[in-house]
Amino acid sequence: MTTQTAAQLVQEAKRQIENLSPDQVQAELAAGATLVDIRDAPERAQGCIAGAVHASRGMLEFYADPSSPAHKPELDPQRRVILHCASGGRSALAVLSLRALGYVDVAHLDGGIKAWQAEGKPIES
Repeated sequence: MTTQTAAQLVQEAKRQIENLSPDQVQAELAAGATLVDIRDAPERAQGCIAGAVHASRGMLEFYADPSSPAHKPELDPQRRVILHCASGGRSALAVLSLRALGYVDVAHLDGGIKAWQAEGKPIES
């Protein structure tokens, strides 16, 4: 069996998914897309993108699965969903998980909230 590093898994995921820039995400949010912040609570305490639904990476599949008792109704497999984390690695991998759960229109913020902030996009505390 061939093993891969986490970085290789992320690179492979990014080749298979839709990678969005901060400008693209901002435009999609204005058009009604659902943004999901998969960072852990301590990371979120440093600032968030307004309107983002919180679903930590460790619970994402349970929150996203409509048949799960933990399902968050904001997460709809038929809606446009955009994931983000701190720098884009976890969210790239998470897109593949949501696809496996039947999400048909899911992407991620390439570079995560760090890229968002680097472009001068607004953050709320």
